[in-house]
Amino acid sequence: MEEEIDLKELFEVFWKKKAIIILVTILFAIIGLGYTRYFVVPKYKSATTLLLAQNNSQSSMDETNEITQTDITLNQKLVSTYGVLVKSKNVIGQVLQNLNMPNMNEDEVRKNISVKAVEDTQVIEITYVNENPKIAYLITAELAKVFSEKVVVEIYNINNVYIVDKAELAVEPYNVNHIKDILIFAIGGFGLSCAIIFIFSLFDTTVKTQEDVEKKTGLSVLAQIPAVKIGGKEDE
Repeated sequence: MEEEIDLKELFEVFWKKKAIIILVTILFAIIGLGYTRYFVVPKYKSATTLLLAQNNSQSSMDETNEITQTDITLNQKLVSTYGVLVKSKNVIGQVLQNLNMPNMNEDEVRKNISVKAVEDTQVIEITYVNENPKIAYLITAELAKVFSEKVVVEIYNINNVYIVDKAELAVEPYNVNHIKDILIFAIGGFGLSCAIIFIFSLFDTTVKTQEDVEKKTGLSVLAQIPAVKIGGKEDE
């Protein structure tokens, strides 16, 4: 019962300060709008997927020309190796040379490349992020091309990598979501205002009502002097 009364009192405290809570929430929402519009640098992501497929020259083929479990296991192991090779200096250098982008920093390009193996499959997903959507698209497409047509053939002397989904030109930045950012800031403002009000009320030891007197002293109030107006002013 005591817990219910405390919760009720806490709700009343928040309700009395609702104007402050609303104002702070709106203020933080406006700050969130400004942040997402003027401080977040839009970045665009382009992706392509590669498949490690069966190769006719592999000795693990059986007479019926079916893919064996050995082929699948071998290709799944190669996924991790291929992921490293995609980000190699040789591949990135060739990509930038093919695209006539000698001024781009190879290390910066490497940091923005992401290679992910789809779990329990023979599929690799390559993504590249850049502030320019066209550059993101061109580098992603060329990475897949150079890797599948040149590197794998030269190093492993096999041709078992195929482009499944080609890179596409991104229309919208992947890291900008105005509604989400505004909501996050608004929720933060709401929570912060409630926390501050709660802390102030927690350390507020002033007596304001009859209930406060009874609660703090443990005694019953026998009488109460009402407020009386004297000379136009309210007195007790």
